[in-house]
Amino acid sequence: MRLNGKVAVVTGGGNGIGAAIGTRMAEEGAAVAVVDIDAAAGAKTAGTSFHLCDVTDEDAVAATLADVVARHGRLDVLVNNAGVSGLNVPTHAFPRAEWDRVMAVNTTAVFLCTKHAVPHLRTAGGGSIVNISSVYAMLGGADVPPYHAAKGAVRAMSKNDATLYAPDRIRVNSIHPGFVFTAMLRDSLAAAGTDEVAARTLLERRHPLGTGDPDDIAWGAVYLASDESRWVTGAELVIDGGYSAR
Repeated sequence: MRLNGKVAVVTGGGNGIGAAIGTRMAEEGAAVAVVDIDAAAGAKTAGTSFHLCDVTDEDAVAATLADVVARHGRLDVLVNNAGVSGLNVPTHAFPRAEWDRVMAVNTTAVFLCTKHAVPHLRTAGGGSIVNISSVYAMLGGADVPPYHAAKGAVRAMSKNDATLYAPDRIRVNSIHPGFVFTAMLRDSLAAAGTDEVAARTLLERRHPLGTGDPDDIAWGAVYLASDESRWVTGAELVIDGGYSAR
């Protein structure tokens, strides 16, 4: 019960890494509110309550977080996990509308959720914000340009907010996953016309420990949400099976 008594919001909690985070946090004693635009998937995340919300809509974000606090009495943890990969098109040919969409979901939504969570976290006397970034915030992959840019922005935002809100006892950290075979990755491979079996074989070779599972990331989020990490802020938790160590 590492999170006993805490109230946590997990955006994009209906699938993949977000669903694993919500499930593990609930198992560790937190009251978990899953926020997603996929109602069917979000309602299935074990041990959680579901809130339908487009995290790029500021009014919806503010209302959803207020509703969570009204139901549970407080907010202690925000996990900014919602994300999309976007088209795999080179920068010189990338369509502006698609760039804006990826940045809205992967970066602007982190800003909006943080903006409207901070007052509730202050009221609770502090808390933890966990931003799911990527190893692509640190490394070039010669692919998905806005995804690199958006996750790099989340990395920098996390450090800045860590210093801004430390006086309020609000800790802000980022997690940087390597390749995890979730629906988002599979959809990205399918859109690029890439065979999943061939891609998995290639990626297994690029990760010294092999590719990861959603739970590998979820346990990192549990740690950063818990009081075990009470002196950890502005940190980058790289969980990538050794991908970035090559």
